[in-house]
Amino acid sequence: MPELPEVETVRRGLADRLQSFVVSEVEICRARAIASPDDPEHFRHALKGSVIGDWTRRGKYLMAELQPDRGVWGVHLRMTGQFQWHEQAREACPHTRVRFWNPDGAELRFVDVRSFGEMWWVPPGEAVETVIKGLKQLGPEPFSEAFTAPYLKRKLKGSVRPIKSALLDQSLVAGVGNIYADESLFMAGIRPLTPAGRLSLARLETLKQCLVEVLNASIGAGGTTFSDFRDLEGVNGNYGGQAWVYRRGGEPCRRCGTPLRRDKLSGRSTHWCSDCQT
Repeated sequence: MPELPEVETVRRGLADRLQSFVVSEVEICRARAIASPDDPEHFRHALKGSVIGDWTRRGKYLMAELQPDRGVWGVHLRMTGQFQWHEQAREACPHTRVRFWNPDGAELRFVDVRSFGEMWWVPPGEAVETVIKGLKQLGPEPFSEAFTAPYLKRKLKGSVRPIKSALLDQSLVAGVGNIYADESLFMAGIRPLTPAGRLSLARLETLKQCLVEVLNASIGAGGTTFSDFRDLEGVNGNYGGQAWVYRRGGEPCRRCGTPLRRDKLSGRSTHWCSDCQT
């Protein structure tokens, strides 16, 4: 599933490509891609004729202002959703879910192999959270002033769940998934199975700083591609080649040479170094 750096990479691509994009036509190839309104035709009519304004990101959600005063278009890529940009007409693949054209014939296409991706239309004047309800559950952004070591200490007080599991909790911190939880815990030298409530304020400060550092590094590399993720132009993310531990189980640690471990934690693969992480 795309995580914060991949979604941010997509946001930047959409903001660049779709500045003042006029939606002349919309085709919904798979109705289940539209989470709201209930009738996908309402979604189509709402976006048709609108002008795409600014794109924002909250956790793994993307949102675009629709002008003039046409509401908000929300998107969640889920596991395999991706946008593709086509300057000229091109036959759609079987996994195409929604298509958007401008008057010049350029197309923005939403492709989703596993069909878990969702889109919403939020009518003008309505709070975005009332339609895209998942936004209500999100914790602070990792880059925000609200995300601090004291905040983590307070939220994790008495918690016996593994710190890796806590980092995957979107109500604790928005946008972090399996890749960057593993990477930041390695950089911070913290074992993923460590009970979250036992971490000192100093270690939580280190973890917070490492998480921000690894997210920034991945955004700079265009995200991570291990299977499905591509940016708007179809380019792979490059962070995967720099990964310290993720998907490197059995390979030597880049720091100490110890074979990296790959364990299951809450049903997720967890990669870590038994020597560097304590």
